[in-house]
Amino acid sequence: MAPTKSEALRRVVLDAALAISSNTGPDALSLREVAREAGVSHQAPYHHFGDRAGIFAAIAEEGFNKLANSLEHSQEFGAISMCEAYVHFALQNKGHFRVMFRSDLCDVDNYPDASFQANRAFEILLSEARSILGVDATEDRAILQATFMWSVAHGLATLLLDGPLENKLGAQEDVGAFVRNVTQIAMTNVHA
Repeated sequence: MAPTKSEALRRVVLDAALAISSNTGPDALSLREVAREAGVSHQAPYHHFGDRAGIFAAIAEEGFNKLANSLEHSQEFGAISMCEAYVHFALQNKGHFRVMFRSDLCDVDNYPDASFQANRAFEILLSEARSILGVDATEDRAILQATFMWSVAHGLATLLLDGPLENKLGAQEDVGAFVRNVTQIAMTNVHA
């Protein structure tokens, strides 16, 4: 089924917001700038998203959905693959990634659909942590393991996106191999 005119306009506005978030950062985003970038009336962003937090909530919802799907597809290959998928998601979806974890921009807990997708992504990590640790592991230990995996992937993604890593190490010839090697080191002795 083809999207309606309203759905298509919503997508144009959301894509413009993502471009701003990706290129200049989410702090530079205003609904007026989104309208200008999208080539639509100044009222279009307000009509579809209500306010700035609403557009950030839509970005977060879409981003967490994409992240959860990426983690889900990589889960059959294990924790290292999931960490790699997380980093690659961030690198390929910079506009989403720069919004998703910023509660100062949008508290996803106030947006049920965004909250659902955020929880879904974490539950996939938690499921893998439980699998790694085995049936005797406590829920607290599984949460710590999932948090460790999240921290490794998120930290590496942030360092790659924001540039400090490249400043220290130079451009990586094969970013995929670099990410794989870092995650393999991090996940070694994960059962300890």
